[in-house]
Amino acid sequence: MSHIALALHGGAGTIARNQLLPEAEYEYRQALQQALLAGYDLLRQGAPALDAVELTVVHLENNPLFNAGRGAVFTHEGHHELDASIMDGRTKQAGAVTGVRAVQNPIRAARLVMERSEHVLLAWPGAEEFARQQGLAMQPPAYFFTEHRFAQLQEALASGRVRLDHSHDAPLNEPNKFDEDPKRKMGTVGAVACDQYGNLAAATSTGGMTNKRYSRVGDSPIIGAGTWADNRTCAISCTGHGEFFMRAVVAHDVACLMEYRGLSLAEACRVVVHEKLAPIGGEGGLVAVDAAGNLALPFNSEGMYRACISSYSPLFVGIYHDEN
Repeated sequence: MSHIALALHGGAGTIARNQLLPEAEYEYRQALQQALLAGYDLLRQGAPALDAVELTVVHLENNPLFNAGRGAVFTHEGHHELDASIMDGRTKQAGAVTGVRAVQNPIRAARLVMERSEHVLLAWPGAEEFARQQGLAMQPPAYFFTEHRFAQLQEALASGRVRLDHSHDAPLNEPNKFDEDPKRKMGTVGAVACDQYGNLAAATSTGGMTNKRYSRVGDSPIIGAGTWADNRTCAISCTGHGEFFMRAVVAHDVACLMEYRGLSLAEACRVVVHEKLAPIGGEGGLVAVDAAGNLALPFNSEGMYRACISSYSPLFVGIYHDEN
């Protein structure tokens, strides 16, 4: 029997203490803890890792604080394009969707692609047609609308920029004040888990980039870039500037360093995040777990919304760089 373990992330970037009001910080920490415990309770009941990461991500997708599902950012055209992927480390099967607009929980659609189709990645509109046929819950555009995300879009449109953030960079009492750094906050959610049998799984979901155009797709629905799971090595879910994570094939690269060079989980993650990703301009981080239940949550940005727990380590919730 293995140690059960679960870790999650809710986005990475420039997250400074003086930019997050105490009330907002409390809300984020509570949301991260609730999602983590929901998935961990399943693991404690003997559920497979795949079920745990799916449920954890569903909780984050349902929370408008995060750039996934209900809290997704707006595209240039004023709608939402949602991406998600999931992978089973036991079988190395994977499923993903990209660009869906009405699916309440894209991570559930990704799992159905894996289990009920012959494919790995489906794109809108076909992905949405498939989800409807599978009976998944659909929502109108109003379900995904939040005032904060809409204000971000207006700011991005006015400045002519694509924003990589989904955040509250300004104090909550100044909702229309935005920082000019286009890489302040990368908004993606994800989870990795190890169940009692040593099986691993990973899941990732995102709303993408504010004001994005041309059906841009980042790393979150790309197996090997934003998501990876293999019982022989590790399970990985990434968050950050997707273009760089795709170029570096970050999730798979961590597994390769473990498999081919014999590095530990922690060392493989450190090499990829700090020595390979950072030098090419890739900002962000990841959460990782191996089949022994060891966890790693590295990032090279100022902060990352994150949480973890295992059968031999207590619950941890962190936001800032100096929290361990």
